[in-house]
Amino acid sequence: MHTVVVGTSGVTVSDVLAVARGGARVELSGEAVAALAAAREIVDALAAKPDPVYGVSTGFGALATRHIGRELRTRLQRNIVRSHAAGMGPRIEREVVRALMFLRLRTVCSGRTGVRPEVARAMADLLNAGITPVVHEYGSLGCSGDLAPLSHCALTLMGEGDAEGPDGVVRPAAALLAEHGIRPVELREKEGLALLNGTDGMLGMLIMALADLDTLYKSADITAALSLEALLGTDKVLAPELHAIRPHPGQGASAANMLALLKGSGLTGHHQDDAPRVQDAYSVRCAPQVAGAGRDTLAHARLVAERELASAVDNPVVLPDGRVESNGNFHGAPLAYVLDFLAIAAADLGSIAERRTDRLLDKNRSHGLPPFLADDAGVDSGLMIAQYTQAALVSEMKRLAVPASVDSIPSSAMQEDHVSMGWAAARKLRTAVDNLARVLAIELYAAARAVELREGLTPAPATRAVVDALRQAGVGGPGPDRFLAPDLAAAEAFVRDGRLVTAAEAVTGPLR
Repeated sequence: MHTVVVGTSGVTVSDVLAVARGGARVELSGEAVAALAAAREIVDALAAKPDPVYGVSTGFGALATRHIGRELRTRLQRNIVRSHAAGMGPRIEREVVRALMFLRLRTVCSGRTGVRPEVARAMADLLNAGITPVVHEYGSLGCSGDLAPLSHCALTLMGEGDAEGPDGVVRPAAALLAEHGIRPVELREKEGLALLNGTDGMLGMLIMALADLDTLYKSADITAALSLEALLGTDKVLAPELHAIRPHPGQGASAANMLALLKGSGLTGHHQDDAPRVQDAYSVRCAPQVAGAGRDTLAHARLVAERELASAVDNPVVLPDGRVESNGNFHGAPLAYVLDFLAIAAADLGSIAERRTDRLLDKNRSHGLPPFLADDAGVDSGLMIAQYTQAALVSEMKRLAVPASVDSIPSSAMQEDHVSMGWAAARKLRTAVDNLARVLAIELYAAARAVELREGLTPAPATRAVVDALRQAGVGGPGPDRFLAPDLAAAEAFVRDGRLVTAAEAVTGPLR
């Protein structure tokens, strides 16, 4: 099994995906253990002094003015975890919890939090045992970290609350830890706070969304190319010289992808045949401009994610010169903005794909295709309701594109009077990404059928390979009406797991 070694300088995007989705093992480097021990010495020295230090010998948030005696500090750290583990609603996905735990461990290992090495080892042991704390949908405002979600993870480290075992069964955390030989952690000064005060949930969901959207944007270029062929459109608008005079990188990449996909097509360029037209509709002609703008948004979001991966987010932090200082680095605004931005881009990509699908089904705009791509229109309804489903998905995506990051609701007796709502932005983005995969699957399903209905005209080798792979995956082609939901589900899986991109790239080579 793949092993990820966590040092003091952070981890990579591929490390996060390997642990969250691939179940990779986690180890601490010797450098990280030494940094943990050194930072802990600083915290212990401060704890021994009579002067109050936030997070070490004081209360938290609006209660930070109270100095806590040494005899109460273990109880203080335990209590912050218990009281902050106040999430509600359905459980969030296992991969999100694993990303959350791993990213918190990454920050702990930076040597900026003052957590003891044994606590970090216990965090790694939890991941390696496949124990996943029960974390709920609601509880984070995206400021002072993802407090409630991280608290539920810390609660499991303490041997309290519930967690899911590697067998998928939810059981008391104490029993699961005992079965795997993991001793519950007794938290000391600052450790409870350090386990809760990070942007790790937001960041983990951003990283996974970026990975999924990378596949979906390539998929969108493929489905757009298939629709262009099915509508007998022109590929002249994809010429590199046209995109060079508006040099947005994403636009150029998307146009290049579509041009490669359409190379050798016998379906393009029939504008002056039986139904002459000067230009294709915007949803066809402007596909690279819309998908390209989304690609550039991905590039910006990826830069933000990489910066956050290189960060040590905690409050207070242990600085290299030995100072322990309060700060506001836990504020989720940088992540919240791009999470919202990605939801906007995804909604627009879904919207233009739905417009192409609708055009394929409308006999007045499809340039010779049967109504709704039906076998015997009137007796058969064809793909009429598949487009209804697609429209419903796009409508929800538009609602999900309303930004969460422009909202703020004060908390902690006005001490935390401006919050990012980044967790909410991340949660709605996950739904938007799921919906986008479904929207593209419906366009793929319709465009593939439409291409096959163009008798006597030959699609490009790449798009032909896509249609063939789709059929080999068990997704049916043209014919009389049948139970459509299983076909659409199979098409969704074909898009989501990357087989669509793989089929195209077998002919074109790597798409951009």
